[in-house]
Amino acid sequence: MNILVFNCGSSSLTYNVFGIAASKDQKEIISGKAHRVGVKGKEPSFIEHRFQQSVRKDVVPIKSHDQAAILILRHLSESDIGIDYIGHRFVNGGAYFSRSVFIDRNVLNKLYLCLPLAPIHNPVTLAVMRECSKRFPRIKQYVTFDTAFHSTIPYYAYTYALPEKIRKRFGFRKYGFHGLSYSYVAKTVPGILKRPPEKVKMVACHLGTGGSSVAAINGGISLDNSMGYSPLPGLMMSTRCGDIDPMLAIYLMATYGYRPDQLMDMLNKDSGLLGISGFSSDIRDIIHRISTEEEQAGLALEMYIHRLKKYIGSYITILGGIDALVFTDDIGLRNPLIREKVCREMEWCGIVLDKRLNRKAVGNVISVLNAKNASVKIVSIPAEEELAICLEGLKLLKAKR
Repeated sequence: MNILVFNCGSSSLTYNVFGIAASKDQKEIISGKAHRVGVKGKEPSFIEHRFQQSVRKDVVPIKSHDQAAILILRHLSESDIGIDYIGHRFVNGGAYFSRSVFIDRNVLNKLYLCLPLAPIHNPVTLAVMRECSKRFPRIKQYVTFDTAFHSTIPYYAYTYALPEKIRKRFGFRKYGFHGLSYSYVAKTVPGILKRPPEKVKMVACHLGTGGSSVAAINGGISLDNSMGYSPLPGLMMSTRCGDIDPMLAIYLMATYGYRPDQLMDMLNKDSGLLGISGFSSDIRDIIHRISTEEEQAGLALEMYIHRLKKYIGSYITILGGIDALVFTDDIGLRNPLIREKVCREMEWCGIVLDKRLNRKAVGNVISVLNAKNASVKIVSIPAEEELAICLEGLKLLKAKR
């Protein structure tokens, strides 16, 4: 039995095909990732396919996630790889979903109602689902939700300071996101530290090429996450503004007549790194342009680092100190400059980076990056969201039987 997993990022589409043996062990058959999907920048979009220790890179225009899915499904077909089930990551299921489910008409109707909760991720995931249905109408699909891990956030941390009647009527609360990624990190780090999970406090930074967040985790339990009711608040991201004064949006509506849809597009798709730099939503492009002394590129990087360090510091305070600082996803794993700038002048809380180890770290393996005398472990860990999605599918199949 083969399970195809799709994981939509805001500017990427990752896929894995897992072969499931009779023992229920999972073996990755083929995997890959479409990069820079819909990105406005200097570098072209491309897809990497990894199969039997070989890597194939296809540089091709990719304007949308469903187009990326078409290219991936075509490659799987050409490689003669059969598919039995397809699993998807859905960022925010709101109050409609608290667990993974097989997709049927009723589920699809509820997923449509959830589109405004994550306007960058939810619509593109639905587009990929639809494309899978077109090409494989008889293959059963299921969906997992990224908010489950953060269901442990305390009431006082997830409640917004709004009138109770408003909170209850509209279901306003912090959900938190990137839960599949943090779940894997929470299970993996205690083994690296050689401590029981309940004895480990960590701040984890999920830094993607699109969306990014920070989580405070104590004993494997989420206490807070920088995102909120939607994935918009928190860190400065590729095209999302992160934290801003809400009065700015109200002012634009009241004084200049901005419509809600215009504000949604501006805050989600035209802000963040793209809005500040003026030329790219990709931090890698911005770092490259800094060498040419372009002022806006330098400002964008400084703002990105400042917001990230602010959240890390606040979560260290909430946790009362930490045992590990974790970096994951593409930027967290593969960008030593970001890690170096984040860890600079953090000795006060036990964070001391070994610059040599940091520069030598390989992005696809777990790396320990702290200096020997540091009291806090600094770890870069590959995100394993696709494996988590696969395991959710196996749970659903087991329950169905």
